[in-house]
Amino acid sequence: MGVRSVGARAFPPSVQHIEAALRVLGGKWKLIILWHLAERPRRYGVLRRLIPGVSEKMLIQQLRELERDGLVAREIHRSVPPSTTYSLTEYGRSLSPALMELCRWGRAHLERCQGTGEEGLSRDGASGDVTTG
Repeated sequence: MGVRSVGARAFPPSVQHIEAALRVLGGKWKLIILWHLAERPRRYGVLRRLIPGVSEKMLIQQLRELERDGLVAREIHRSVPPSTTYSLTEYGRSLSPALMELCRWGRAHLERCQGTGEEGLSRDGASGDVTTG
């Protein structure tokens, strides 16, 4: 039975696929960015408004990582003022079924938490509010 090391962690083969997905999709804002781009291409300023709480620096970083990993395409418009539009690549669109399923699970989770009186808090104690389209 082989074990693959990533940094200081070692993953058995049974979870390497999950680790590979999390390496690309991990990050507080990436799935939310992908969700909004799955609906249609968005200009940078629109993404900023759609994702309250994300800093400009973090949004740019997450978009660059998604672009580097081939999930998002960036188009720079040579207009005055210049603008940038982001869209999903074909590879990024391949995540749509998984995003829809994750959204369904999140909705059911929120309903479960409300039904049991749990708050549905994340690990950092922030509200578990989810916006779905």
